[in-house]
Amino acid sequence: MQNYQNHIRYYAPHHFVFYPLIIVGFIVCVSKAVGASSDFWLWTILAAVFMLLGWLSFMLRQHYALTLQNRVVVLEMRFRYFVLTGKQLSDRLSFGQVAALRFASDPELSDMVDRALKDNLGANEIKTTIKQWLPDNSRV
Repeated sequence: MQNYQNHIRYYAPHHFVFYPLIIVGFIVCVSKAVGASSDFWLWTILAAVFMLLGWLSFMLRQHYALTLQNRVVVLEMRFRYFVLTGKQLSDRLSFGQVAALRFASDPELSDMVDRALKDNLGANEIKTTIKQWLPDNSRV
């Protein structure tokens, strides 16, 4: 069952295979560059390639999927709030607040929205005050 402690998801091939291989490759290249003066530039360039691959993959990972999902989360929450209350969701809520509110169950959503607006709660504060966690098992 999903809750605050375990709601972050990892993609095993990406987080536990690709990144460790990039890190190991970078470390090996740096150690070879330091140890082998005749091939210093070759190992330095290879280390830079590993670093660039790691940086690019980190910057671009899931970027497009998350951008689309962020839009869907906002639309879903606007619709859900309207169905439950008959009112529009306030534009004063930040995306982080809206994303955190999606974990609130239907009975507590309206009160959580009011409290988030009144007390200007951050996303983490919203998540920790949710009593009945509604899991999002589809998030990338």
